[in-house]
Amino acid sequence: MNLADRLRAALVREADGVAFLSGDHRELAERRADELTPAAVLVPVTDRPEPGVILTERTAHLRRHAGQIAFPGGRIDPEDADAVAAALREAEEEIGLPTRAVEVVGTADRYRTVTGYEVTPVVGVVPPDLPLIPAEYEVASVFEVPLAFLLDSANHRRAEMEWKGRRRSYWEIEWNGRRIWGATAAMIVNLSRRLRWT
Repeated sequence: MNLADRLRAALVREADGVAFLSGDHRELAERRADELTPAAVLVPVTDRPEPGVILTERTAHLRRHAGQIAFPGGRIDPEDADAVAAALREAEEEIGLPTRAVEVVGTADRYRTVTGYEVTPVVGVVPPDLPLIPAEYEVASVFEVPLAFLLDSANHRRAEMEWKGRRRSYWEIEWNGRRIWGATAAMIVNLSRRLRWT
């Protein structure tokens, strides 16, 4: 079975008894979908013997999420047919990943962010070593993390911080001096719980 088929099978398999994270905090689960902005991210998995996941580091001058590690993605625009189209468009805009180079295998569990987005992760397989070009304004760098590392729950840590007068807990993953945290880390935790295969 090739990588795309393995990922596809893992995404559709029943996950009985597995607890998935629905959002940055409990109150988000109570908000109506029409109170949230639909968004999508692409989870680009490189098709190599030891697959990796392509992530971006956002530029330091952005108003929101400056310097954070993220999947390529953003809000679903009215002209986007669906979450898949939005994720592919955003990945092409942000890192120059050609839409035709992505084999979409499916979508993962939606995640609600504290900033008011409901994010659909779109999982796709891409050829390794594509010449990706970060959008200068938005993306400081593009890098790849081994998929096995991200899926290993031993690398997922809970942390806490004070935010708007309340203690908030969040997930974080450290890799080669880079800190993946917040919604991106939480979506990775969800993926690790769903993408279990041997």
